[in-house]
Formats: sequence, C-alpha cells, structure tokens
Amino acid sequence: MAAREIFAGMPWWVKWVAVPVIALVVFGGLIASVVGFLFGLLFKVLVFVALVGGVIYLVRRFMSSSSSSHNDW
Repeated sequence: MAAREIFAGMPWWVKWVAVPVIALVVFGGLIASVVGFLFGLLFKVLVFVALVGGVIYLVRRFMSSSSSSHNDW
C-alpha cells in the first residue's frame, strides 16, 4: 500500500513515462540478456526438432526402400 500511496499524488507522466524509462535504464541489460537467452533457446529447440525430424524421415525412407528391395548391407 505504501507504493500506491506514494504514486497517488504524482502526475500521470511520472507513473507512465518516468518510472518505466528509469526501469529500462537500470534493468535494460538484464532484460536484453534474458530476451536474448530465450530467443537463443527457442532457436536451438527449433534446430533440434528439425534435425530429429530429418533423421526420422531419412531412417523411414531408407528402411522402406531396403525392405522393398530386400538388399542386405
């Protein structure tokens, strides 16, 4: 309740402009590193899914072609 009482007497631009700008300046590096980490993790997950899908596709393709031709390696 103390924060709400402090902000009650402030103009609107302090609450909606000054405080978010100060938060971005103070925590901007942290926010950027967290967002960068999340995008990097998402990219790695997508690459992993694509590679696993490719391996599954190749295995199924070669298994079906080897079973139809009955060739032993």
